[in-house]
Amino acid sequence: MTSSESRPRALVTGASAGIGVAFTESLAKKGYDLILVARRRDRMEALAARLLEDNGTKSEVLAADLADPRALAEVEKRIGGDKRLSLLVNNAGFGGYRPFASIEPSIVDGLIGVHISAVARLTRAALPGMIERGSGAIVNIASLLALSGPLPPTPLPHRATYAGAKAFLLVFTQALAGELKGTGVKVQVCLPGRVDTEFHKLQGMDVSLLPPAMTAQDVATASISALEKGEIVCIPGLADAALFGALMETQVKVLRSAVSQNALPPRYRS
Repeated sequence: MTSSESRPRALVTGASAGIGVAFTESLAKKGYDLILVARRRDRMEALAARLLEDNGTKSEVLAADLADPRALAEVEKRIGGDKRLSLLVNNAGFGGYRPFASIEPSIVDGLIGVHISAVARLTRAALPGMIERGSGAIVNIASLLALSGPLPPTPLPHRATYAGAKAFLLVFTQALAGELKGTGVKVQVCLPGRVDTEFHKLQGMDVSLLPPAMTAQDVATASISALEKGEIVCIPGLADAALFGALMETQVKVLRSAVSQNALPPRYRS
């Protein structure tokens, strides 16, 4: 039996529900001990007790609102001193779906805090130790809405801030993968579609109008499998991976074409 000091440890944010819980269950079966981070301590304590009984998994519970800079700093501190941290799953998030012209500024701040600032800061806290050890992985849970900019807000929700934050996670992870090449540290961004959790119901949305949902466990399974295969972008609901590959190739072609020109094209000349 693996000793407690040699077992890998994973930190999962948003660990009190949905995809976060599914990740903890999968990782516990794979022999990880866990650090659970979310706002709802009671749920995490119940989850920790169940994982201990089912798998012998030791879990540490950190109740924290990652939109609060002081709470975020405490989680950063916990990560920075952990020599066993092998995996960070940045999963915490909320929808905050509103038309942008009327969204409350506090919701904008919260979305950016949880989806962008917390992910960047926790990733920054975890990377030095992983790079030093030559191993480790970070998974950032984004959304297919990161690709939804051209689509209208019907039947999709009003989502400018949320989708923009998820688009940050996509580009952040892709660029970071290039920086980490050769270090032994993996990064992945996962883009699920609608998932059968409490997420949309908490937004007051009529889920009958939305596309079919995937289970949270399927999302976690896809992400972990993709991580083992070295995939930087995981899209659990995409059967034809070549479609996203073609999209990335087109992005690179646009970038190279535009950056190679030093004169305005005819359509912009007065």
